[in-house]
Amino acid sequence: MQKEQLINSLKEKVIAALNLPDVSADDLQSDSPLFGEDGLGLDSVDALELVVMLEKEYEIFIDDKVEVKKVFFSIDSIADFIIANKNQNA
Repeated sequence: MQKEQLINSLKEKVIAALNLPDVSADDLQSDSPLFGEDGLGLDSVDALELVVMLEKEYEIFIDDKVEVKKVFFSIDSIADFIIANKNQNA
């Protein structure tokens, strides 16, 4: 899967996983922060939902809390993490 396709797919999955009916994929910039006031404004509960989604959809697991912060910075960073880990497991 190409990165652009993965990003578009991730946008839809994030919206569905977090139940964000008022947000469209076009509203999400792939390089914008997901957490904090400057971004989508997600919180720790949302982070858990994203971890579960990654595990379920991509069979990728994140154990390190520091890594979670880095991986879930943006849609783009999640895509990079999936690509790097899928390549290692392939």
